[in-house]
Amino acid sequence: MTIKECYDRMNGSYEEAKSRLMMDSMIERFVFKFLDDSTMENLRKAIAQGDIAVSFREAHTLTGVAANLAFTELQKAASDLTEQLRPLQSPADAELMAGVEKAYGIVVDAIRTYQAEK
Repeated sequence: MTIKECYDRMNGSYEEAKSRLMMDSMIERFVFKFLDDSTMENLRKAIAQGDIAVSFREAHTLTGVAANLAFTELQKAASDLTEQLRPLQSPADAELMAGVEKAYGIVVDAIRTYQAEK
């Protein structure tokens, strides 16, 4: 599998990542670093604790990370959750969080498959 095929598998935009990071080796480096990012776990914890402000911050951070790496589907799902949380008045919508979980799982699975084949 190539890094482009990895992006295809995760419904991301390889072309956007390439325009930002220039070289496949740089894309790969940051894609692999994503696996160590704690934002998703922090988001899960904040939602479980009912902490709306931290949930918003973590969803917003995940949106930015996904945008920077051109993980298109994850960015959209995280952005939808961020906007729902933005007024800081109600907890995370379960359906929106399920969308984030699904998109996140797809990204992580694609990266791990790419990493295993490398």
